[in-house]
Amino acid sequence: MAKDDSQKSGRIKQIGQTYKMTRRADRWIGWILAGVGLVTFGVFLGIGFLLGHPIYLGILGVLLALLAVAIVFGRRAERAAFGQMEGQPGAAAAVLDNIGRGWTVTPAVAMNRNQDVIHRAVGRAGIVLVAEGNPNRLRSLLASEKKKMGRIVGEVPVHDMVVGNDEGQVPLKKIRRNMVKLPRVLQGSQVTEVNDRLRALGDLMSNMPVPKGPMPKNARMPKGMRGKP
Repeated sequence: MAKDDSQKSGRIKQIGQTYKMTRRADRWIGWILAGVGLVTFGVFLGIGFLLGHPIYLGILGVLLALLAVAIVFGRRAERAAFGQMEGQPGAAAAVLDNIGRGWTVTPAVAMNRNQDVIHRAVGRAGIVLVAEGNPNRLRSLLASEKKKMGRIVGEVPVHDMVVGNDEGQVPLKKIRRNMVKLPRVLQGSQVTEVNDRLRALGDLMSNMPVPKGPMPKNARMPKGMRGKP
């Protein structure tokens, strides 16, 4: 029983924090939610009086009013959250981290000295590379990463999207929707195989020995270890 009370208290606290966050970006949220609830309840109560069943329709109105308030609050909270994340480094990674089941997300699989970064998600649609940063610099970074993916996963589809609000880019709030719309071409076992290949590559790179001391003048780094521009 104590565990249930703790979970309920945690949910209430989370809702309160979400409301405070939303109110900072949407100062009318309280009035809007109150209006939605009252109008919904009032409509059903009025119908109840017209039909001669104000109690039944009133109870139904209360339930539907709470549902309407929850839906409106959720949408406006989501909009406020995206508004606060917009333009922040790592915002795309935060969105991908909450994309839901069926996707394996690896943040910052590629990055250059200017902090332009590419995140990777693997699912039944194949591989999706989500890039955030300067679009001009990201072209070469994406091309390099897609080429590497082609060598590792063969014919598995590799999609890419650049986060932004300009033409040809994907707004932060539409990343999930665009990914969900991608055609599912892989079976579950194939997704597992792709993830295993990529994980093995990551382990290989992280465990590769690095010689100590200064590098000889004419020495060349292995092709896979060269830094990206």
